[in-house]
Amino acid sequence: MNERRAGLVLGAMAVGFSFLYLPIFAMIIYSFNASRLVTVWDSANSPTLAWYRELFHNGALLDAARLSFKIATANATGAVILGTLAAFALERYRRFRGRAMFNLLTTAPMVLPEVITGLSLLLLFVALEQTMGWPRGRGAVTITIAHITFSMAYVIVIVKARLATVDRSIEEAAMDLGARPWKVFAVITLPLIASAIASGWVLAFILSWDDLVITSFVSGPSSTTLPQLVFSKVRLGVSPDINALATLLVLVVTACVVSAGIYMLQAERKRLHDAQMAFEESA
Repeated sequence: MNERRAGLVLGAMAVGFSFLYLPIFAMIIYSFNASRLVTVWDSANSPTLAWYRELFHNGALLDAARLSFKIATANATGAVILGTLAAFALERYRRFRGRAMFNLLTTAPMVLPEVITGLSLLLLFVALEQTMGWPRGRGAVTITIAHITFSMAYVIVIVKARLATVDRSIEEAAMDLGARPWKVFAVITLPLIASAIASGWVLAFILSWDDLVITSFVSGPSSTTLPQLVFSKVRLGVSPDINALATLLVLVVTACVVSAGIYMLQAERKRLHDAQMAFEESA
């Protein structure tokens, strides 16, 4: 009976993963297709790297990719800084006025529809420009601010969950020995939650890199990101270089996820090793 149940579970997993990943593998294979028809395989001239060469000679696409990379990097850094501070305040200071409202407001962007978020931010930027003169128009700055507002919520959830598992007795022992709170945070707390911060940074980077709906509301005519460019190309008709672009994006995301996983695994091993060494020394 157990073997039959295990077989059913493995079969369901195989079907689910096939549904998710087989289209991606098909897209990667067709990125080497020589035909200009993305659904017809040219067996006579395939495989070929012609679409990758054409991709790297596309100036508009390269400019959009550079802009998306700059925005995603700035967004991830800002979201990690603000999200870590907010998570620390929510987890370590449980009794302050307005905590419940603050907690609600920091996680609300995760459940709000992107159309509502994008429209509200657009109205905010227009009102600020009319009253303060800043920001002047919509561009990379407004896109970055908009991305931080929703990606910060994901960083807060990740860092807060990691802070909940940190042994506070270590921090209390450091303060008993005379360390100030900021030094305890920098020397003890921050290294313990470094893996969560790295995961939050990667997640915020990917969310910003992939966003289309909110970006469409807060971007200007001179600030076209990569998802916007891809969406416009798809609307006019799918060309084979889109498969090459999507393949490169899959490779970049995979590299980021694998790097974050390796870093988290090494950090966890180091933490367990340090705990074991401390236990042996105390014994």
